Amino acid sequence: MKNRKSKPKISITSFLTHYFDESQLWTQANDEIELLVQLVSIIRPKKPKTVKTVDIQELLDFLHKNDFIRLQFSYYLKKLLHNKKFNKFLSDAGILRDVDFIFEVRKRIFSKLLPYQPNKNSLEYVLNQVFYMNTDTIWVNKISISQIEKLHDLLLFKPIYDTIEEDSVLSEMLLSMNIITQRISGRAMETDVIKMVPEYDSLESPFAAFEKELHQIDDILRDPKNKHFITSSDLYYKQLLILHKQCDDFVEKAFANSSKYGISLRVNQNLLRIRQQLHRLKVLIPLLVVDREENKTNNGIQLALKLIKYNCYKNDIRGLVSESTQLLSYEVTQHTAKTGEKYITETRQEYFKMFRAALGGGLIVGILCIIKVLLGKVETSDFGHAFLYSMNYSLGFIAIYLCGFTLATKQPAMTASALIRALEQGMKKQGNPSEKHQAFAVLFARVFRSQFIAFVGNVIMAFPISLLGIWLIDYAFGYNIAASKWTKLLTDLSPVHSMAIFHAAIAGIFLFLSGIISGSIANRDKHHQVYYRIQEHPVLKMTFGRNKTKKLADLYEKKWAGVISNLWFGVFMGSTASIGLFFGLNLDVRHITFASGNLALGLYGADFMVTLSLIAWGIIGIGVIGLVNFLVSFALSLGLAFRSRDIPLLEIRFIISSIWKHFKSKPMSFFFPSERRSKSPTEEVYLASETKK
Repeated sequence: MKNRKSKPKISITSFLTHYFDESQLWTQANDEIELLVQLVSIIRPKKPKTVKTVDIQELLDFLHKNDFIRLQFSYYLKKLLHNKKFNKFLSDAGILRDVDFIFEVRKRIFSKLLPYQPNKNSLEYVLNQVFYMNTDTIWVNKISISQIEKLHDLLLFKPIYDTIEEDSVLSEMLLSMNIITQRISGRAMETDVIKMVPEYDSLESPFAAFEKELHQIDDILRDPKNKHFITSSDLYYKQLLILHKQCDDFVEKAFANSSKYGISLRVNQNLLRIRQQLHRLKVLIPLLVVDREENKTNNGIQLALKLIKYNCYKNDIRGLVSESTQLLSYEVTQHTAKTGEKYITETRQEYFKMFRAALGGGLIVGILCIIKVLLGKVETSDFGHAFLYSMNYSLGFIAIYLCGFTLATKQPAMTASALIRALEQGMKKQGNPSEKHQAFAVLFARVFRSQFIAFVGNVIMAFPISLLGIWLIDYAFGYNIAASKWTKLLTDLSPVHSMAIFHAAIAGIFLFLSGIISGSIANRDKHHQVYYRIQEHPVLKMTFGRNKTKKLADLYEKKWAGVISNLWFGVFMGSTASIGLFFGLNLDVRHITFASGNLALGLYGADFMVTLSLIAWGIIGIGVIGLVNFLVSFALSLGLAFRSRDIPLLEIRFIISSIWKHFKSKPMSFFFPSERRSKSPTEEVYLASETKK
């Protein structure tokens, strides 16, 4: 075999020598920008994220020693960049363009697959062609500023303050700042935004004042008699910073008020766009300031670096989703945290009250199990069965909720957010990380034992109720409704003979989603003032009277989000199998309480003539299904709560350590209430904060 010779890599010096020596081949290039693309690709490291520094000393030394090539290369770059417009790019890149979140995500995905190519006389076109990789801004920023300054001087670039003529760098930057300011002023005056900050109703808009101040600075800089920059001691500059801070305070106050007034995705996107535009202005304002001569060069370099960065991140999807959903997830988890507090038992009295509520939930589920078997005998299509099963589940879950009973697996999605509050309190303390999370460990033990007793109550009631119901039907009508289905009912419980674990995980996902729906509905109704609208509805007040209308509004506020949540949970549970059949997938749901009822139905359907191994696997399956229901729902809810409060995932190892330490010291507290009324100082701090909230 012949040895294949790898193609030698072109060096910076050989590339510049080839195109920019006396032959001036660069003037004969069909596409001038292609030469810059090739040069950057030579400099670009293969692994930009792992390389520590990017050294361009070879380029600097070569240009320093070869004046002709340096001058030719300088002329080439200046010609390429001359009068390239970038005001729209600077005002748009990386900033939300639409308040429609889905549209924005779809647009960015499309732009990633098929990048937008602007007009060739714009700087964005140059950036798109040269710095087309998302990682380009990473390695460019690893070049030392001193080397970039030397390159700037060698290539004879003038400061951006030398001229403010049309299409000049400074003129484009000022035009961009004015565009951003006008957009902010208009957006901040929208009704939905102003509604979030009633504190500013009687005050002058800081955005309008900022716009006026920027116009004054613009006029000063464009005056031929003045220098085209300001200093940090200028009164106009100081006033502009104060007004910018007031604009920032306006936005932060609007976000903070979301806990009072709720917030919609549209308003959230509006406020995010204003925040992003204010941040862009915060970056650009200092570039107008020159206190020392060296600032002129440095500011021009900083502007260039920012333009490269904005070009690389303008289609960032992960950042968009993260920023857009954080506040909404916080508001959703705030609601579930408040709801979840009632699912956490502390005293023996609360513990056994939870047990009684779980018995009530198990009673209704036992009835639902029988009804589902009967509905399965109805002659209809798969989607007809999906509708019937969904209504059976939904009405049953709503009945459990309205009666004040408990469905065990509904707890994790609610209690996870309440646990995060304890974690936040612990993170504010000083000392050993595991000690900081002691309150979290204590609260987790309470959550676990509450979940445990709810499981027990659901399971031990669902089994006899299902057994009693199927016996009564058989006794009254002489018909064993599970005679033909007992094999499937029992086999589906076994984690080794079926996909029970996978199906239990699906149920866990639905439990998590139902918690999200509950929080979303509560947040939406708060934002649209639905409770107040009902309370003050003129027709309702005329028909039912003021007191009854207020009671109706209070009932809606307390119960509606939970009703809709349980309705959708029932739909998820009832339609999954039919959707799986439609797509040819083995999809179904397994829920611990229904598993207990199905075990009873399966045993009676088989006339109790089943093997011990099948019974054993059925009992084991109930425990496994419950554990998976809990773990999946709790993990997803905890992850959302972490995300909503911007808590690093590294905290998990300290959390696990503190829980394990608490379990070793008080293992029974994870199953039975053992704490007395007197609590440790750590618990007292947490509980005091909870009381205030």
